[in-house]
Amino acid sequence: MTAPSLTPPPAPPELDHLLELVREDLVQRPGTVDVPRVARLLRQDGRVLGAASTLELTAKVRDHIDGLGPLQSLAGPGVTDILVNDDGRVWVDGEHGLREAAVQLGPAQARDLAVRLATAGGRRLDDAVPWADAHLPSGIRFHAVLPPLSTGGAIISLRLPAAHRLDLDGLQQLGAFGPELRAVLSAVIKARVPFLVTGGTGTGKSTLLAAMLREVPMSERIIVVEDVLELAVDHCHVLHLQSRHANSEGAGAVDLASLVRQCLRMRPDRIVLGECRGAEIRELLQALNTGHEGGCGTVHANTAQDVPARLEALGALGGLDRGALAAQVSSALEVVLHLGRDGAQRRVEEIALLHRGKDGLLTSTTALRAHADGLVEGPAAAALARRLDAGRASVSPSPAVAPARRRAA
Repeated sequence: MTAPSLTPPPAPPELDHLLELVREDLVQRPGTVDVPRVARLLRQDGRVLGAASTLELTAKVRDHIDGLGPLQSLAGPGVTDILVNDDGRVWVDGEHGLREAAVQLGPAQARDLAVRLATAGGRRLDDAVPWADAHLPSGIRFHAVLPPLSTGGAIISLRLPAAHRLDLDGLQQLGAFGPELRAVLSAVIKARVPFLVTGGTGTGKSTLLAAMLREVPMSERIIVVEDVLELAVDHCHVLHLQSRHANSEGAGAVDLASLVRQCLRMRPDRIVLGECRGAEIRELLQALNTGHEGGCGTVHANTAQDVPARLEALGALGGLDRGALAAQVSSALEVVLHLGRDGAQRRVEEIALLHRGKDGLLTSTTALRAHADGLVEGPAAAALARRLDAGRASVSPSPAVAPARRRAA
């Protein structure tokens, strides 16, 4: 399959001038950028265009005023990330992997775009606060860094929401896992087993977590806590809590740890921490140790075996030593679902169990590992099967784990 061209259509020469007119007009007459406004400004400027040309020009102006400006044309189907480097070069990630786009932003153009997008997301971005992380009204996750933290121009990272929310069947069709592993994932949800989705950046952690949460019975109440709204869960009873950064005076911040404590008073059936990245891991572990089964979250980790070290580092930020963390995790989190990426292909590589080792510290043991010919059983496969059976999962070892045992033999 040939990759589509990333060359944006050329902008008409009058676009820059028209953008200035529209911005000035919006200051005097706030409202939306629509065809009547653009047509009026064109007439005042001594130009008259046909209906089709006016409509096309209005769309381009709207992209620059409310959208991604010169990057808007790159946000096509299958695109997951648009990245602007400090030299102005633009890269696009998606179903064809990471590729350079045939568009480049000048320093002033990149900075103006970054500041505008930050403002649209309710964040401050200037020389005093040279970075911003925001959720745009369009659903795009935005991050930017300005000089002097950037050695060149502005660095912009955009994470685009999926056009269609995938379920487990959809991910299976895309090759993220096979039918046997899909059965295990469903069993984890039905057994209310607390789990972590782990992997590197861009491996699809949030996508898999959202797909699994679609399997949660509609009678259960899900509360999602995130730093920036990203986890799109297709469920009839889901609530989202989002942290808040401090204002320009340094006041008003609400962190993830506070939100986890608040959600405990909101009658949750499942607590979901979008991404564990700091001291909030302590509150999550305490919540999962007080009768809130089936909780889950995501953690950045290179391998499933690295997860204990990663959790220990996060626990240290929350004042937990290695022994205390192992005691908390061993009864609060059980399963690790580790994702990997090979080029454009994202897939579940391993399922592991978290438990305390003989030294009393946290360790991770492989239960199932995915290979080209199916699942291969690891040392913890029997323990995983018992746990799923104990949770009255609909999937028993016979369809999911036993085939792996036969191949491993």
